[in-house]
Amino acid sequence: QVQLVESGGGSVRSGGSLRLSCVASGMTDASYVWGWFRQAPGRQREEVAAIDSDGHESYVDSVKGRFIMSRMRAKKTVYLEMNNLKPEDSAMYYCAADQRYYAGGYLIPADHYKYWGQGTQVTISS
Repeated sequence: QVQLVESGGGSVRSGGSLRLSCVASGMTDASYVWGWFRQAPGRQREEVAAIDSDGHESYVDSVKGRFIMSRMRAKKTVYLEMNNLKPEDSAMYYCAADQRYYAGGYLIPADHYKYWGQGTQVTISS
């Protein structure tokens, strides 16, 4: 059974940075697609970044130029480097993964992902 564990969340002031990590266990190989999602109270969950089967990164417009997603396939770990954070970035952040092929250079639909982490809280104060 694949399990995902996020870490790296916390509280920082506006303009600060955080680096989230998501470590997978139980994966049979490293050929997975990955995504980072966030959900704030009273708001819909949104995908902020994804890496597809061809290794292409995609980002939601609101984080482009500020967030960078990366992966270390050998370690079955993905990261989300978040810079110039804003109060509206405050949310619970979740990573997700799936072994099925998906490519196209776009964010990956949430229903494609089979595996989800428990989340890590990010709070940005002004």
